[in-house]
Amino acid sequence: MAIDDRTAPSAPAPSSARPDRRRSVPAEISRSWLLVPGTAADRFERAQRSRADQIILDVEDAVDPAAKPGARTTVASWLAGGGEAWVRINDVTTEFWADDVEELRGLPGLQGVMLAKTESPAQVTDTWHRLGGHTPVIALVESALGIEEATSIARAQGAFRLAFGSGDYRRDTGTSADTLAMAYPRSRLVVASRVGDLPGPIDGPTVGSAHAILREQSQVAVSLGLTGKLCLDTEQLPVINEVISPTPTDVAWAQDFLDDFEARGQVIRDGSDLPRLGRAQKIQRLAQAFGVEAR
Repeated sequence: MAIDDRTAPSAPAPSSARPDRRRSVPAEISRSWLLVPGTAADRFERAQRSRADQIILDVEDAVDPAAKPGARTTVASWLAGGGEAWVRINDVTTEFWADDVEELRGLPGLQGVMLAKTESPAQVTDTWHRLGGHTPVIALVESALGIEEATSIARAQGAFRLAFGSGDYRRDTGTSADTLAMAYPRSRLVVASRVGDLPGPIDGPTVGSAHAILREQSQVAVSLGLTGKLCLDTEQLPVINEVISPTPTDVAWAQDFLDDFEARGQVIRDGSDLPRLGRAQKIQRLAQAFGVEAR
């Protein structure tokens, strides 16, 4: 279970005109982040109606270089016509980045951008300024250099959350997918997020359709302090949302503790009360946001 609701720069609120969405979850605490190729316009509306807390239209890795300009225009047109989403844009060192931010700037449906292959705070801040100085930027960290610079990236002006590009990180470093081998970069992002006063970071996607593996990898990420996860398939969404939420048992404990705390006049009895109070209050807020009831 992820218990993290620190205040972060506010992202634009999701539209209320989504009757098919189960609930609107603020981006600061969003659990599931569904990536959709920018070339797949026929999937945009379906993704928006899915169980994803947030959707990200991808004009970076999911799109062939020759198709990037067309995908960017497709995404921009959809966002200008009433659609709402985040967009994963190309990294600052590419020929596509400037055109990405220029075409997306000011679009009413743009909730924020995910900046690919972030390796310095200046890249985040430059992107934020070029987008008008109010669009949140998720820094996708995908390399050894990015991991080492994670704290300064988290402190950058415009940084909203950090995310882990686990596949490219493995390619860059030669690290295996083993849980122990990947614990270091994930923990670095968790600590950097806390130092930068950001919400918990977003883990990379689990490739494949086996829900048992997805559940296990999601649980590992949560145990390390990550509070969201990228995903590539709508079928993964229920598992991710369940794992990165307070359990009904957690919610029951929180309610019981808070009721007892009120009944005794909010008196602190010992050194364990304040940490437990903070945890109970966070569980209660997340349970309300995610619709989890005590059992």
